[in-house]
Amino acid sequence: MTLNGHIKRSVILCFLLAVVCSTVLAQKHTVYLIPGQGADARLFKNLDIDTAFQVKNIEYFTPEKDWDMERFAKELAKQIDTTQTFSIIGVSLGGMLATEMADFLHPEKVIVISSAKSRKEFPGRYRFQKIVPVFWVVPGIAIKTGARILQPLVEPDRNKDKATFKSMLRNKDPLFLKRTTTMILTWKRESYSNKIVHIHGDIDKTLPPRFVQYDYLVEDGSHMMVLTRGKLISELIYGIMNE
Repeated sequence: MTLNGHIKRSVILCFLLAVVCSTVLAQKHTVYLIPGQGADARLFKNLDIDTAFQVKNIEYFTPEKDWDMERFAKELAKQIDTTQTFSIIGVSLGGMLATEMADFLHPEKVIVISSAKSRKEFPGRYRFQKIVPVFWVVPGIAIKTGARILQPLVEPDRNKDKATFKSMLRNKDPLFLKRTTTMILTWKRESYSNKIVHIHGDIDKTLPPRFVQYDYLVEDGSHMMVLTRGKLISELIYGIMNE
């Protein structure tokens, strides 16, 4: 075979390989990940689910002042390709947003982790702050500073990846934190789709499990167990997705 023949053959093989790879990728079920309020895509770095699914991260932006949870969910949902089958996994604030999305997007699966599916699952301090709304006058930078101070207390296993915890919170816009805090504390939802599957940790101090109707309770699971217990959470996700 001539040199030109070898080159043509190589080009054809590369083309066929690209077609096969793109076809396999297209056949993968897409899973959209929504992080928590003080986190970003790095929250999911220890999950091992991208071999079975096409994983895409929902990117946060600062919502408008008058947006509620439903409106923010609808704006974020513009990042989701609804022409293909998909599922949504949300953590903390991301789980609340996923709960909203379940109503109007109708994904194949919805998994919420370390979250609440309605305000009925909030602890008393959340309900008190709605009645006595001091958060309206607290500046965003104060919320961010408070979160940095309280994080070691409410995240007991943060030392397993302290640098990531601190970096994710440090990169957060104070205005984003203020507006999403307002959004959480004024959330009106009282019911949710019965297709939602809830994974919660038994030492979650942010949203204590005694208030939550969970499907799976993770032993020694904190509010940020997606980051600190990635292997176990991945196994639970695989099981739920294959049900």
